[in-house]
Amino acid sequence: MSDRNAPVPLAALVDALRRLPGVGARSAQRMAYHLLQHDPQGARMLGQSLTNAVEKLRHCAKCNTFTEVEICEVCLNPRRDATQLCVVETPADQNMIEASHSYQGLYFVLMGRLSPLEGVGPRDIRFDRLLERATDGVVNEVILATNFTTEGETTAHYLTELMRARGLRVTRLARGVPVGSELEYVDAGTIAWALMDRRAP
Repeated sequence: MSDRNAPVPLAALVDALRRLPGVGARSAQRMAYHLLQHDPQGARMLGQSLTNAVEKLRHCAKCNTFTEVEICEVCLNPRRDATQLCVVETPADQNMIEASHSYQGLYFVLMGRLSPLEGVGPRDIRFDRLLERATDGVVNEVILATNFTTEGETTAHYLTELMRARGLRVTRLARGVPVGSELEYVDAGTIAWALMDRRAP
């Protein structure tokens, strides 16, 4: 059965699955057929879980990560060092740093990165919220933990200029994290070393 002849609900499912990163038309079609043929219960769970996540999750008022409440558990934890603010691109990157058990400060999650070629600029990522957070009078070091990709480096450079202009101390993860890699796929030990050996950009 070609996509043109597919029933509307099946075609809609394939189109929805294609929105996932790295999933092309054939992969999306295979996933759709697998769920419908072999795991309808899993398909229902997936649909319900996505609906619940979209309806119940919001952005933390302080760090911008996903949470069910106004302020997330990390931000509310009195044992965290409020003078350090680690800036990451995604919640997955934050999770990897947490898994390293080497950082006890707080976070700000950008939910993206600068990408001029894709038309993503500072306003699209809401750097104004980060600036407000970093200049609260408590933070004295901003750790830039954006990925070592072209976009991540561009974002780090832009933020360095922005933060230094406001008198903030800015450091960058050391190059223990491989160039071209994303934090989500780096082992926790490497992240721990990179955090300990961070430097000024």
